[in-house]
Amino acid sequence: MTDTASRQDPAPAVAGGPEAIWGAYLDLLKPAAALAEQVGGPRSADVEYALYRQFAMNLAQGYFIYFQLDPKFPEFMPFEHSVFLAQPNPDSVYYLARIEAGGVYRVTGRRGDAPVAGFGLIGTLIGTGTPPGPGYGNFDIDDLQLADDGAFEVVFSETRPDGYAGDWRYTHPQAQFLLVRQFSVNWGEDVDVQVAIERLDPTGAKPPMTPAVTDAKLRELFGGYAERLSALCIGTVNRLAEKGFVNRAKLEDYNDYGNTDDWPQAYWECVFDIADDEALVIETDMPDTCHYWNVQVIDALWNQVEMVYRQSSLNNAQAKLDPDGKFRAVLCATDPGLHNWLDTNGCRYGMLIGRWYRASAHPVPVLTKVKIQELDRRFPATSPRVTPEQRQAMLRKRVVGNQMRRKW
Repeated sequence: MTDTASRQDPAPAVAGGPEAIWGAYLDLLKPAAALAEQVGGPRSADVEYALYRQFAMNLAQGYFIYFQLDPKFPEFMPFEHSVFLAQPNPDSVYYLARIEAGGVYRVTGRRGDAPVAGFGLIGTLIGTGTPPGPGYGNFDIDDLQLADDGAFEVVFSETRPDGYAGDWRYTHPQAQFLLVRQFSVNWGEDVDVQVAIERLDPTGAKPPMTPAVTDAKLRELFGGYAERLSALCIGTVNRLAEKGFVNRAKLEDYNDYGNTDDWPQAYWECVFDIADDEALVIETDMPDTCHYWNVQVIDALWNQVEMVYRQSSLNNAQAKLDPDGKFRAVLCATDPGLHNWLDTNGCRYGMLIGRWYRASAHPVPVLTKVKIQELDRRFPATSPRVTPEQRQAMLRKRVVGNQMRRKW
């Protein structure tokens, strides 16, 4: 990534006027259209145009990454949420700051009361280079010294600053990004974390961005990031299908991305492939203890399907267990009247991803493809059900709660 170190470069020599210069940037994105041939599942105009929308989303997200994230003058910026959808956890809002080797960064804020809140140190961010990662550690805010009002302060650096006795976390010199993640189970009711970052070692006044730096960043954004991110997303779904996990779940720990004893999170995931008249029944035992869990619906491009106006995810506060203690849910396109319905939003091919965080066990659900008309006899009579009026109330709560969360 281009950063402020090259701000003194001369202006780029580009022939032609503004139209030619801007056209050259747009031309850099054209080869990305070939990714349409790599998308798994049934081919359709819906999928093709979803890819074009993803390119636009990547550019919007990439603007924050390339033009607002600066390791010398850091600031937390929005990364993933209900707008930037490259496989975000629907319960989470992610913020991102850029850091660099040798920097000393102080993060201050208030904890709030969302069930999970913490930091992650990342090497190469998805889309900014190949391959992404690795993770250089995740840190739970609850492990810091918290004041009565939840206030905290922590310094991230390679060595503890002289005379500093507060919370400090070692920062690997190859870490380029500091991620903030929080998982909210009661959308709009859980109090969000408040967080700010500042660099303590001197970097001088922030200078204006030169034409040369702007040119380099635009070339990377249009000619690199937008295509790389979509290629990674599509490839993630395809690789899972190629391994045979279609309508069959597998467990994944992603330890390479920092899921360790300090951030004990495991995932189960599968590719789903169902027709319009079919459903995928999900059934799993539950851990004896689990601080947080959820399940979400991803499309063939690794985008979360509509998460605000559709019930395309469930967490431990939104879902209901059966009287026998098991979690049973159904993935399909039409509302079957079951409480634990996962709406495909018309998506016939994509992914299911579930998370277990701080759990005593990591069960792998059993998945069964059935006809929608068979669902009544597939679910126990005691499985929680809802009326159309109750479903609408659940969706209204979802819509309002999502907007009450801070994203920007």
